[in-house]
Amino acid sequence: MKNDLIVLGIETSCDETAAAVIRNGTEILSNIVASQIESHKRFGGVVPELASRHHVEQITLVIEEALNKAEVTYQDIDVIAVTEGPGLVGALLVGVNAAKALAFARNIPLVGVHHIAGHIYANRLIKEMAFPLLSLVVSGGHTELVLMKEHGNFEVIGETRDDAAGEAYDKVARTLNLPYPGGPHIDRLAHEGVPNIDLPRAWLEDDSYDFSFSGLKSAVINTLHNAEQKGLSIDPKNMAASFQASVIDVLVTKAVKAAKEFKVKQVLLSGGVAANKGLRAALEKEFASINNIELIVPPLNLCTDNAAMIGAAGSILFEKGKRSKYSLNANPSLDIETF
Repeated sequence: MKNDLIVLGIETSCDETAAAVIRNGTEILSNIVASQIESHKRFGGVVPELASRHHVEQITLVIEEALNKAEVTYQDIDVIAVTEGPGLVGALLVGVNAAKALAFARNIPLVGVHHIAGHIYANRLIKEMAFPLLSLVVSGGHTELVLMKEHGNFEVIGETRDDAAGEAYDKVARTLNLPYPGGPHIDRLAHEGVPNIDLPRAWLEDDSYDFSFSGLKSAVINTLHNAEQKGLSIDPKNMAASFQASVIDVLVTKAVKAAKEFKVKQVLLSGGVAANKGLRAALEKEFASINNIELIVPPLNLCTDNAAMIGAAGSILFEKGKRSKYSLNANPSLDIETF
C-alpha cells in the first residue's frame, strides 16, 4: 500500500518557469527552475508579455524534466499544486491552465496555492514548523509579517503601505545605474561601503507592524540628485550601505517586536529578498540572543521563486481537504487570509 504523498508543484507567477516533485511535503525529489533574467535584463525589469511567452515555451519542458529527475511518472503523482496568485495575470494563467489540463487528462486532484504561502512553506523543506510562528515575508512585491497558529492558517499582522522592500531595492539600484535585478548588486555594494549617509526609517505608529519604504526610496533619489546639482559625488558603496542599513533596521526591529509580543516558537524568513546576506546576518545576530525563539532561514535556492515551495504548501492544503475545481483561474490579487 502506498503511504507517501507525491505532489507535482507548478510555479509561473512572474519570470521563473518552475516545476518540482515533493514527497510528504518535506522532501524535494526534484526542483527545476527556468529563469528569464537574461531576457528581461535589457529592459531593466520584468516585461509581462515577454514573461508569459517564455512560460508558454518552457512549461512542458520544465514539468517533464521535474518528473524525469524525480524518477516518477504521472501515475505516481497524487496531487498537482499550482500557484493561483498573486502575480502577473498572464504568467499565472500559463501555469494554472497547464495544471488544469494535466489534472483533467490524468484524473489527478488539483490544489491552487497562494504564492506567499509557498514562500512561507519553503521553510518546511528545511525544518518542521512549530506553532505559533511568525514569518517575515520580504520579496519584490510583498513585505509582510504573517502569524500562523496552525497549518494553513495565515493572519497578516503587518504589510507594506506603499513600496515593498524588493521594489525599493530595484528602484534605488536603477538610480545607482546598477544592472537588473538590483537587489543582489546593492547587497554586494553594501558590504563594501560604510553606512555614513543619514537616511530615514519609517516606523509609522508605535503599535503598527506595517512597513513603508517609499519615503526611504525618495530620500535616496533626492540625496543623489542634490549632490549631483552641487557638483558633489556620493560613493555608490556608501549609499548602498546606508540604504540597506535603513531597510534592515526596520525589518528586524519589527520582526523581533512581533515575535516577542505573540510569543512565537519560530520566526521564518521568506521571499526573494530573504537571499539578502545583510538581512540574514542581522536576523541571525538578533535572534541568537533571544531564548525560546528559533530562527529558520532557507537556503538561497528556496528564497527566490521555485516550485518546491508550491509543492510543500500544496501538500498541507491537500491534507487539510482543499481541492480546486477546473474553474480555477489566475487571481493576481489573491488574499492569503481568505484563499
